[in-house]
Amino acid sequence: MRTSEVTQRPVVTMAGEDIAQIKDVVYAADGGSVIGFTLAGRGLFAGPLKEGLPWEGVSALGADAVMVRDESVLVSAPSIVEASRGSAGSAGDVLGSQVLTEEGIGLGTVRDVVVSVDVTGGEQCDVVGYEVEASEGLGTQGQMVLIPLPDTMAASGEHLMVPSSVKDFVGHDLAGFGAAVDRFRSHLTESRP
Repeated sequence: MRTSEVTQRPVVTMAGEDIAQIKDVVYAADGGSVIGFTLAGRGLFAGPLKEGLPWEGVSALGADAVMVRDESVLVSAPSIVEASRGSAGSAGDVLGSQVLTEEGIGLGTVRDVVVSVDVTGGEQCDVVGYEVEASEGLGTQGQMVLIPLPDTMAASGEHLMVPSSVKDFVGHDLAGFGAAVDRFRSHLTESRP
């Protein structure tokens, strides 16, 4: 799912209390897993909350809401952002960042982040790709495409580095994107010396 689909989703307790809504998705700076969420209050004029929701506090991420046991799972919002920085030394908003191959070829600009929730062996939420407005480097300038990511990747505040072979695994819809991510990651594993 796209992270833009998660933002503004309500956070609801198992008792049915509507306690917040998702403001931002915070993930590890190495492009790996979702660390948690910053929150906003519910309602038209509600602003950001001082509390955040760590991924470990999520009971379920559904199509209509994020479920938590109760409000006791919330932590300070700055601690979630700090956890992201600690994961790889930096943190920031990747939206608007340039995606570059190892050779420095620009593939496009990040417009959204694609995550996958894995419920096998303990639920986790991983960043698996980006929705990118393609540049000439992909031959589809201006189109929105999905670029799969390796398990880990290099990211700075402005650029995201991906292997050159990613161009062979670019997708156009989410329906088959999980399979493209798996094929791309297998390709990377097989091509290592």
